Amino acid sequence: MQPLVRIEQPPRDLPGWVALFRPQALPVLAATAARLEELRQDEDAVDAHLLAEVVAADPLLTLKLLAHVGHLLRNRETSQVETVTAALVMLGIPPFFRQFGELAVAEDALADMPDALEGFRGVLRRSHRAARFAIGFAVHRMDYDAPLIHEAALLHDFAELLLWLHAPAMALRIASLQAADSTLRSATVQREVLGIELVDLQHTLMEQWRLPGLVVQLTDDHATRSTPQMRNVLLAIRVARHSAAGWDNAAIPDDVRDIAELLQLSADATKRLLHEIDSD
Repeated sequence: MQPLVRIEQPPRDLPGWVALFRPQALPVLAATAARLEELRQDEDAVDAHLLAEVVAADPLLTLKLLAHVGHLLRNRETSQVETVTAALVMLGIPPFFRQFGELAVAEDALADMPDALEGFRGVLRRSHRAARFAIGFAVHRMDYDAPLIHEAALLHDFAELLLWLHAPAMALRIASLQAADSTLRSATVQREVLGIELVDLQHTLMEQWRLPGLVVQLTDDHATRSTPQMRNVLLAIRVARHSAAGWDNAAIPDDVRDIAELLQLSADATKRLLHEIDSD
């Protein structure tokens, strides 16, 4: 396993940023690596659904798996594999363990920078909460694509995770600027520090890594047309961001109003649902 390369100076443009990342080099979470080693010891007892629970809890491993399967299917005339479970069924359990052995651990890469490690973990917590809100909304809407909606919400901020891992000094600079001025838009400070917006980096990486088309669509913040599934994901992201430090954020009433409209619930029922999901 090679240590993660740290980026000290921003590349001059978006293609330069894109060239720095490869899905094969992505680390996984420490808890994921430990659980996979446990399952590897009794591989014959592992099925796709059991393994999917482990993979789908880790946005980095989810990316690695979907990108690997997308690469395998690049020249085949077949429908896309869209979910983690479907990817594992297609790949098979023994090939999965052969492909994803000796995995680097994300937390190890930031062991010498505790502030950056906490920043990484903050994005991770937000991604998990967003995924829970997203699937909760989808289940209420009886959307048959609920697992895909969960997947899209979990992956929505993966470029920010990559920034903390590979360019922690720049990620800390962005966090410092925003802490000093709460009115700064994320896109503005990202362009100042990185020369690009993370949403553009993420969208390009998803396309180059051949991630499922619907996942790419559901995570596209610049899309000109919106569907109920896209609103499901984006509202889950919004409320996870705004409630990250508690439920007294001034933006939450607007979130409640828009979620209530999506779910066709009253404001009070929507508040109860949000707290129920968040307490799971």
